[in-house]
Amino acid sequence: MAKKASISKKLLRVVGRTNAHYGLIKEGDRVLLGLSGGKDSLTLAHILKHMQRSAPFDFEFKAVTVTYGMGENLEYLRRHCMEYDIPFDVYSTEIFDIAKEKIRKNSSFCSFFSRMRRGALYTAALEGGFNKLALGHHLDDAVESFFMNMFYNGTLRSMPPIYKTSKGLYVIRPLIEARERQLEAFVKSNRFEVIGDEACPSMRFDIKMPYAREEMKTLLAELESKYDDLFKYIKSSFKHIHDDTFLDKERLRL
Repeated sequence: MAKKASISKKLLRVVGRTNAHYGLIKEGDRVLLGLSGGKDSLTLAHILKHMQRSAPFDFEFKAVTVTYGMGENLEYLRRHCMEYDIPFDVYSTEIFDIAKEKIRKNSSFCSFFSRMRRGALYTAALEGGFNKLALGHHLDDAVESFFMNMFYNGTLRSMPPIYKTSKGLYVIRPLIEARERQLEAFVKSNRFEVIGDEACPSMRFDIKMPYAREEMKTLLAELESKYDDLFKYIKSSFKHIHDDTFLDKERLRL
């Protein structure tokens, strides 16, 4: 008999409300989950399995891990998914070899590998007949991205709970209103092994380590230590946007 992970009721309520509000997963959906083996995607795999057992609608889902062509050992993930009856597959790529031709010394290539992996997931989903791709981004990711875009790109931009690609695939983020610490608590309470940054192919290159996101994490942690409800109000502001109050001439009420 398959094992069942222990998931807090609070986390399940957060994801349930998010799913209902944005209509992320519905009757008859075929969902592909991008499973890196990190805490975020691993948590989402178990939440999707729980939803499949308890939701009042039927849907299919499968977890897939994209390999970079580095001889990755996925035995732990295979065994874990088998023990918890999570359908699992591997999508093999040559992203690592492609990067050798494009990467420059002392360059930050996190965004490069992220884009390549996302593209591989899109392809895997479309080839497999899935209509939705689930990613494990959480509220902390969305808030960090918002301020990174503001500080480094001069744009107001974050992470939507759902969007549609040009080829008709829906990308969903069921954990987008959950806090990162809730996912950390999940893997810790279940004593799950997780795959960390050591699995990123950029670690094998002479590159500049990413600093912007870590700096943003530190800044937000400092702010939250002073303002307990910081993330609560930022999340609320993401839902109450008055875009005619900025300096964009096209949005002014004239």
